Amino acid sequence: MPTVTPQAQARRKGTARFMPKKGIPEGPPGPWVLLAAWGPCGYAPFAPGTVGTLGAIPLFLALRRLPPGTYLLAAAAFTALACLAAAKASPYWKASDASPIVIDEVAGYLVTMALAPPSWGSIIAGFLLFRLFDVVKPWPASFFDRRVKNGFGVVMDDVAAGVWALAALAALQYLFPVGFGCSGSHFWCLS
Repeated sequence: MPTVTPQAQARRKGTARFMPKKGIPEGPPGPWVLLAAWGPCGYAPFAPGTVGTLGAIPLFLALRRLPPGTYLLAAAAFTALACLAAAKASPYWKASDASPIVIDEVAGYLVTMALAPPSWGSIIAGFLLFRLFDVVKPWPASFFDRRVKNGFGVVMDDVAAGVWALAALAALQYLFPVGFGCSGSHFWCLS
């Protein structure tokens, strides 16, 4: 038996003009939508995920002076807030992981930088590694991306990518001094 789409059913009933179009928001964005978009970052005309990750750097710079335990608590609290914001903003864009939702990239970047020294080398390396793992999505990021279609899944795929990037950044922090003799004055040094 053929499947009838909701739009086809609406046309038959004469209500097609009342069906909301997928992905097109209705009305102005509310506070949860703006938080999920991380302000203007999610509205970037191209690569909003990359712009959202760039938008995470100022938050990292503000949090980097916290003691490690406090930083981890702040990152965990922000991740919980990000899950809520993504869930509340999804109906606005009529998609669980709409491209303007970039608060998940912010949470993922905070995870990436959890153990990193506050240097420009580590900030840039963390950015590049996080973007790489966010695009590649190794397990469990791929699981959350494909199977969990809610605010939790939207954020957790980036948090999982952030854990992979954190591990890679930690490996680089060990390998660069051993392989290149970092004294902190060279551009390739991460600390």
